Amino acid sequence: MIKRFQNKVAESRFTLPAVAAYGIVVWLLCGLFQHQLWVQFACFVLATYLMVELNNSNVLIRIYSRSVSAAFIILSCIACFLFPSVEGAIVQLCFISSLLTLFRSYQDKTAVGLTFYTFVLLGLASLVEVHTFWFIPVYWIIMMFFIYSLTIRTFLASLLGILLPYWCLFAWILWRYEGDFTRLWQHFEPLADFLFPIDYTAIGLDRILTFAFFVVLFVTGLIHYLRTSFNDKIRIRQIYYSLIFLDIVAMAFLIAQPQHDDLMLRVIIITTSPLIGHFVALTYTRLTNIAFCVILGIAVILTAFTLWSSSFIF
Repeated sequence: MIKRFQNKVAESRFTLPAVAAYGIVVWLLCGLFQHQLWVQFACFVLATYLMVELNNSNVLIRIYSRSVSAAFIILSCIACFLFPSVEGAIVQLCFISSLLTLFRSYQDKTAVGLTFYTFVLLGLASLVEVHTFWFIPVYWIIMMFFIYSLTIRTFLASLLGILLPYWCLFAWILWRYEGDFTRLWQHFEPLADFLFPIDYTAIGLDRILTFAFFVVLFVTGLIHYLRTSFNDKIRIRQIYYSLIFLDIVAMAFLIAQPQHDDLMLRVIIITTSPLIGHFVALTYTRLTNIAFCVILGIAVILTAFTLWSSSFIF
């Protein structure tokens, strides 16, 4: 088997440090010092570590490769217009953490604790961005059809996990605002706001191009994985199918309600990274090597464009 440029990059121990350095440069250009984006940057570093852990703990790539976490950094840098949002960074952390605990409960119908923690993390994310609630039934579907962990007990544990952050918020409002729960009801009001007819004019060209590129990467990774999934163990296949399902749902949400593109793009970055990482690490043809070089080139060009259009530089 010939090891081409893409395979050398995917299997190199220097890939992640090199991509991390690239990510730091992008953060500096985004105004890490000028705009004091330290909290957001810390969340980004922690999110990258969690993506490494997601790969390692589930053996998403069956050879040594840091392509998943490297892909996460590169895709995040393309969507650098998301960097200034502290709320979005926290939601992304909670989302990756919830996937870590969710996948640990594979085929464990007694995983009440893990299920509870999974939905506590989703509940915390929904405190910051209420539209995270849309993913709660998606997680239940994944537990039923892909992870095989949904029972009455784990379902009740998920409800308790969702409610725990709001129970704490309820107590805080009771103490701080003397029982005035108007703020709590106002928190849930955006869930009922649906934009119709759909208006894409409010979305900038940088976001449209970013989403289009992510769709191309998803389709590339999807076709590759469906063709080669038989090489992976059943557990790994089910995890990838879960990520594919989440990816499709997030893309559908973004197309249907584009005003929530910040949240959906973050989810798409998380779920697309393993797919494209699998493609880069486990294909060996001349055509895929060319595709890798093209993808890398477009990623750098798109990152420069989003930096420019977001007025971070120039």
